[in-house]
Amino acid sequence: MLEQEEPGQPRPKKDAASGHWQPRFGLGLTPSEPSSSPLLKRLARARQRKAKTVSLTPIKVAEMPPSAKNVHPARTRRSWLHHFSWFFIGLIGLSALALIGGVAAYTWVAVQLPSADELRPRSLQFATTQILDREGNLLWEIIDPTGGRRTDVPLAQISPHLVQATLATEDRYFYLNVGVDPIAITRAVYDNLSEQQIVSGASTITQQLARNVFLTPAERTEQSFARKIKEAVLAVEINRRYSKDQILEIYFNQIYYGNLAYGCEAAAQTYFGKSAADLTLPEASLLAGLPQSPAIHDPYTNLAGAKARQADVLNLMVEAGYLTTAEAEAAQTAPLHFSEPNFALEAPHFVSYVRRELERIVPAATIYRAGLRVTTTLDPRLQAIAEQAVQAQVAALAERDVTDGALLALDVPTGQIVAYVGSPDFRDTSIDGQVDMVSSPRQPGSTIKPLTYLAAFETLGWTPSTLLMDVPVEYPDTEGNIYRPTNVDLQFHGPVSLRTALANSYNIPALKAMEQVGVERLKEMAARLGITSLTRDDYGLPLTLGSGEVSLLEMTGAYQALANQGRLIPPTAILKITDNFGREIEPARPQPRPVLRPEHAYLITDILADNVARTPSFGLNSDLRLSRPAAAKTGTTNDFRDNWTIGYTPDLVSGVWLGNADNRPMREVGGAVGAAPIWHTFMAQAHQGQPINNFVRPETIVTLTVCADSGTLPSEVCPETRSEIFFEEQPPLGPQYDMHQLVEIDFNSGLLVNEFCRSNIGKRYFRVFPPDGRDWALSQSIEQPPTKYCPSTNMIARITDPVDSSAVRGTIFLEGVAIASNFSHYQLELGTGTAPQSFIVIQNPVYELKDNQLLGTFDTRQLENGSYTLRLVVFDALGGFTESRTRVLVDNPPGFSAVPRPVTTPPVTPTPLVTTTLTLTQTLPITPASVQPITASTTLPGVPPVSPADPSAEGDAAQNIPPQPAP
Repeated sequence: MLEQEEPGQPRPKKDAASGHWQPRFGLGLTPSEPSSSPLLKRLARARQRKAKTVSLTPIKVAEMPPSAKNVHPARTRRSWLHHFSWFFIGLIGLSALALIGGVAAYTWVAVQLPSADELRPRSLQFATTQILDREGNLLWEIIDPTGGRRTDVPLAQISPHLVQATLATEDRYFYLNVGVDPIAITRAVYDNLSEQQIVSGASTITQQLARNVFLTPAERTEQSFARKIKEAVLAVEINRRYSKDQILEIYFNQIYYGNLAYGCEAAAQTYFGKSAADLTLPEASLLAGLPQSPAIHDPYTNLAGAKARQADVLNLMVEAGYLTTAEAEAAQTAPLHFSEPNFALEAPHFVSYVRRELERIVPAATIYRAGLRVTTTLDPRLQAIAEQAVQAQVAALAERDVTDGALLALDVPTGQIVAYVGSPDFRDTSIDGQVDMVSSPRQPGSTIKPLTYLAAFETLGWTPSTLLMDVPVEYPDTEGNIYRPTNVDLQFHGPVSLRTALANSYNIPALKAMEQVGVERLKEMAARLGITSLTRDDYGLPLTLGSGEVSLLEMTGAYQALANQGRLIPPTAILKITDNFGREIEPARPQPRPVLRPEHAYLITDILADNVARTPSFGLNSDLRLSRPAAAKTGTTNDFRDNWTIGYTPDLVSGVWLGNADNRPMREVGGAVGAAPIWHTFMAQAHQGQPINNFVRPETIVTLTVCADSGTLPSEVCPETRSEIFFEEQPPLGPQYDMHQLVEIDFNSGLLVNEFCRSNIGKRYFRVFPPDGRDWALSQSIEQPPTKYCPSTNMIARITDPVDSSAVRGTIFLEGVAIASNFSHYQLELGTGTAPQSFIVIQNPVYELKDNQLLGTFDTRQLENGSYTLRLVVFDALGGFTESRTRVLVDNPPGFSAVPRPVTTPPVTPTPLVTTTLTLTQTLPITPASVQPITASTTLPGVPPVSPADPSAEGDAAQNIPPQPAP
């Protein structure tokens, strides 16, 4: 039996009317007896004596003797002492009043609180919490600990390791404080006052007991000073009535450790299958870290989080002097052997997820004591379909080393979780069935590619018809190795549209897109769509192929925004929470948030729903096809370790992962044969009996006719056209950028025509590939037009840096060649647009030959952002000249002051036609940081790709614009 009174102390009085105890205080003061305080009586008598001794007879000035002048210093001292005495008396009085007020306030609070004598019986009383599906069916109930999941043990039968770990973690000065920690309270008060709200606590073990046992569920969640005062008063009274060992024993026998384990004995049996007396240091340090957030640190569902919490506990034990650093490190690395959890519940991984969400809404003590009824979003019919689909496919692929799978389904308009399968068998420890693969981070494979193309739509102005080259490419890494990416089918498909590239999940076009989008923009896009796991700084281009790690929960949530016209709603698991009195606790209601333009979301959806476009890779009747409009994307990682399919209709989005929880590879299991059948089965059955809805097409989406393989508006020689959809603000490129071109040729030399060859010329048809596809075209026997022009008279003008169609900002450094037999000088000029009608001189004449050297510099911040053409003109001593042009896109960040674009008038008397040079044959050099190279497939607004058929790319013969004279 616990001893509740200390020897030699009178029993507290009990108020007959209220039944509450009246605590004993050193001053004997109660609210009804303010005048009975001995301290007040002593102060009154002292004031009377003081009043007699300070009575003085005033002295008239006229009666003062002449020698009175000599006593002024003494009178000054008496005056100072007189004032100080009154100040000291006043200070004592104020202190007394403050003390009396504090005692009165303490008494006023204490008499309204339940008796601390009820600590033991109250610690055993609570109502169970139920978690229900959306139809009210019970998923899980926290059972009464007195029904077999809680066993009281005396303090002597608790491992000293657990006692020390708990004291170091929860209340280092437990045996020294009076139930509250004044230092911690002072710190918390300062923090809270400085923030104008409750931002930090200062709870001792005794306060935790007082809160969990005596306060109502509503008071436990209340963030107020009144609640803190009640808690502190109760803690002080508990500390007075119980010994420290008694308090600690009650604490260890009632605290919740998660997984239905109340008290340390139940926790030791649940997690390790042993008594609390036999816990080792590694086991005790892990258990000591659980009570603060038992669901979040659950070692069965979040072992990494539990181990991180264990490390915190061990560090605190070192700080408290219980362990050495070496002992702590040994305990942290020691293996832990957990018992198999003994659960009887439905949708176990979903229930664990709900518990984690609950702990973000209400304290753990409220969850496990307040008799909450938590109505969740889970649909029992869809959950059963999902479980059966995952289990059947995992069993069918067992011979191909597949042991695990997961599925998550969300309602598109609301983001509610309607199905959640974390593994095919929660109890199967051989497959790590307790690990929740919906929440676990894995590499997503190609399911992340749509995000790359979304970023290209936004930042590069790309469209579904943008031309990309699926050809061999090499990327050097930081260690000097060469990365040569391939496609799943080990084939190269040449020029493909963005639609074809994404629908068939080609890797090389995605990497080319990633080159121009950039890693940071892809990470920003992912974060905008709710994917917060991509936090590393060392991602490279393969991020677009799924080299980062994300969870199925994050990826499926991102696709929900695509299905919901660009509006993101974070996944939601809880519909309603009520306590055992029927009062509702309102959970946070996430609101739709626009994160994408509806037009861009629709374009991606239309591509992922295009069964014809994906037929080359998946066939006409793949598992991605449903009997209603549906968009889907597969993903497979290297060595077949992860297998994904995520897809959606206007009503439902679901994501499937297949693989092994221990990261072992499967044997030749790709997304189309692994995860896709699960997705198809679930989606087909889930939609049975439901109306067929179409994806909402924004009014700003238009259908246009384009050249079939170029994706541009058709030229006069385009052999075949097709229809494509566009955001009306981002139309296709014009016909001058069509691959199909008539090119003017000098039949004598076979070179491109300029003013030096005019006798035997004509036009020939070519299918012109961009520079990054030219070698592949030649390897496929597709003839390409010449890249050289008729030679000039030994004069060379060539801009080598920046390269054509580059994006530039800040000060650029122009490099190149300026050579002539009778060299005079060269000058640099600038024109507005990609085919300017005039140029202005931006650098005075330079009278020095240049051979792959710096030609000059130019500060682009003088210009508005947009397309411009740089021109190098080389003059000889006889008045002849030749030139070279490079188109650039000025892309300075906001905040720079810009002057108007240069506008000049051509001279009245034109000079002879200029000679062009051969920049089309140049390879792309490494450019300085101020220049950002863009491949020829780039279609930035106003800067078309380089094409030998484009007369504006090289030479003035087509434009007839003479160089401007130097100022």
